Amino acid sequence: MPYTRKFVHVVNFYLKPDLSAADVRAFEEGVSTLGKIESLLVFNVGKPANTDRPVIDRSYSYCLLTVFNDEAGHDVYQEHPVHLKFIENCNHLWEKVVIFDSETIQL
Repeated sequence: MPYTRKFVHVVNFYLKPDLSAADVRAFEEGVSTLGKIESLLVFNVGKPANTDRPVIDRSYSYCLLTVFNDEAGHDVYQEHPVHLKFIENCNHLWEKVVIFDSETIQL
């Protein structure tokens, strides 16, 4: 089976500390809509796990993990109306976003 590279886009959201439960729900509902974007292969949203080792950073509020066939699929996602609407509707809920983009390697 031939190996094909994938494009991985990880977004760590740091929500504002004073959000109401309704605000957090609005974020969760908004970020969940991103899973509808057609170019996605993998879509996952989660909170930090309870693991506790010195190398684990649990300072973020939510982590979004997305995987695409290639960078072109990621670019479609970035400009997709669902993605743009999420940013417009929810960007007031976070104080910081940290993104890690990578391409898988063949081992």
